[in-house]
Amino acid sequence: MTKFNVARIQAIVGTILTLAFSVAGADGWQLPELMQLLAQNKAAKAVFVEKKYIGILDQPIESSGELAFTAPDKLEKRTLKPKPESLVLDGDSITVDQPGKRRLTVSLHDHPEITAFIESIRGTLAGDRSALEKFFTLELTGSADEWQLVLIPIQARMRGIISRIRIAGSQADI
Repeated sequence: MTKFNVARIQAIVGTILTLAFSVAGADGWQLPELMQLLAQNKAAKAVFVEKKYIGILDQPIESSGELAFTAPDKLEKRTLKPKPESLVLDGDSITVDQPGKRRLTVSLHDHPEITAFIESIRGTLAGDRSALEKFFTLELTGSADEWQLVLIPIQARMRGIISRIRIAGSQADI
């Protein structure tokens, strides 16, 4: 088995979770309806801009690229800027590919701390409320046309890495 840095994998997976989306809405939109709409998506693509805030830096570190999801369990993150990197979650494995470096593949079965991150990403994209509630408290605001879902980690260890995740959308579009 290839040696790797668990913190590095957590950071990469965590970055997927911290994508910033726009906020809106306020009139009684319910979680079961949102989950039902999201569950109908079998594939999706999006562009992302990610900002990481690190205490010792004055400015956030920004990266951008493309995300692709194919239900039930494949997620691809292709970072284009500031440097190319590919992260592919497929079934129970994570593959990280950086140009000029050795490709790294890790099994989720060997790393339960990473599994929490992965399942919460896939849970949101697949509209799987029970998967999300294993790891997060869910707070939904807004209306069907402009909603915001906030995921707050239940486990203290996860809260040390991510305080909350804000996801916004309209109908089944995130």
